[in-house]
Amino acid sequence: MELSQDLAVRMGMRVSPRLVAASYILELSSMELQQAITAELDDNPALDLLEQPTCPTCGGPMQGSICPSCLSQQKTQLTGAEGEYDPADDYAAEHSLASPLDDDFDPMTQVASQMSLSERLLNELLAMVPREDRAIAEYLVGQLNDNGYLGCTVEEVADNLRVTIARVEIVLTALQSLDPIGIGARNLRECLLIQLNYLEEEGTSAPKHTRALIEKHLSELAEHKYGRIATALGVAPDAISSAVQFIRQKLNPYPSRGGSAPEPGTTEGSRSSYLLPDVIVNVRDDSHDGSPGTGDPDFEVDVVESKRFFLRVTPLYHRLASDLESEPGRYSEDDKRHIKQYVSRAKLFIANINQRRQTMQRITEYIVEVQREFLREGIRQLKPLTRATVAAQLGMHESTVSRATAGKYVMLPNRKVIPFSDFFTASLSARDVIKELIAKEETPLTDQEIARALTQHGIVIARRTVAKYRDQLNILPSSLR
Repeated sequence: MELSQDLAVRMGMRVSPRLVAASYILELSSMELQQAITAELDDNPALDLLEQPTCPTCGGPMQGSICPSCLSQQKTQLTGAEGEYDPADDYAAEHSLASPLDDDFDPMTQVASQMSLSERLLNELLAMVPREDRAIAEYLVGQLNDNGYLGCTVEEVADNLRVTIARVEIVLTALQSLDPIGIGARNLRECLLIQLNYLEEEGTSAPKHTRALIEKHLSELAEHKYGRIATALGVAPDAISSAVQFIRQKLNPYPSRGGSAPEPGTTEGSRSSYLLPDVIVNVRDDSHDGSPGTGDPDFEVDVVESKRFFLRVTPLYHRLASDLESEPGRYSEDDKRHIKQYVSRAKLFIANINQRRQTMQRITEYIVEVQREFLREGIRQLKPLTRATVAAQLGMHESTVSRATAGKYVMLPNRKVIPFSDFFTASLSARDVIKELIAKEETPLTDQEIARALTQHGIVIARRTVAKYRDQLNILPSSLR
């Protein structure tokens, strides 16, 4: 055996640094892209940013202080002309985090900033109570602790503000009616009862003994003394298991940890947030008189970044790069290396941004073309679509489509914001039909009966799939409804 060195020619695949950088830029969301651009501007003196005034609502270009896109949408809403576009109101109301566009639309309500829970509660509460009770409202909201409970008694509020206890009780009741459900409760028992009452009013039936567990046996429930509870209620221990499970899954002991409207069948939400859409889908108005178009709407796609800013090589470095080619003797080797490095880096970064925009534009245009009925008529018309299908039709790799759509959002023509993933979730239409069937049922339908009813709607799925979708909708089985 001996050691030797041999030269050989081999062919192999290597990932170029440019491809790695392009893939990284492609998978960034709108907010992450802004952070990446800011970081690159700080590090690269050859990169320059020309900002364009954009609308805080849709991201479109501003003309002075007016957004033509939003103004056109408001005119359409006000005129109510034939052919007005109003798709998927029921779907968008459930899936959007943006506020609906109505006659009193204020673009600043959709600016990407977060209002605190106390500010939102106070704004809503002041709109509900008489002017003379506003001081009570401000005092009650100010006394909420981190968990959302009231940190003082009604008597203390009445004494400090020199008002009657009845007036304080009225304002407190109004506060406890706000989202998140259970806010303003004076203790855990009251918090859970408020949530239980809300669920029952919304049509969600609680298992037997649920209210008794909360009202009389909350301390034993916290200590897992189910046998003692069963003895006190005169039932078998297994009889209260469904009630215990319902309390754990459906009720939230810390209401302030959820700031958004509760989903159907639950009182737990997430904090309010605002989303910047990455792509905007508008209805193209081809009329020459400014009136809304009629008939089948035609959609156009805009990638927000293409309107938000313009990147370029700074004029100084552009001139230095030109001089470097015409008069290389004027610069030292270090200067040449510096100029070439940062100019090349800036051009590569700009190219990757442009490639990201073009890729997202192509993908969204194809999705919009396939899902035109969904955009016009709503969730029932959502067609099954996979990222692999999009990739095959556009001649891309599936991972490219996945990177371009993951964690990104689309603003629909009615100003609702949905994630890209909703276009690829065929089960949304099935779940919507299931929800409607259960809402209209006279007697509780079993999962097998729901599966048969779905077949009449052209949706063929198994009973186990129905049970899975029902659980995702937080709907109890027929035996507990």
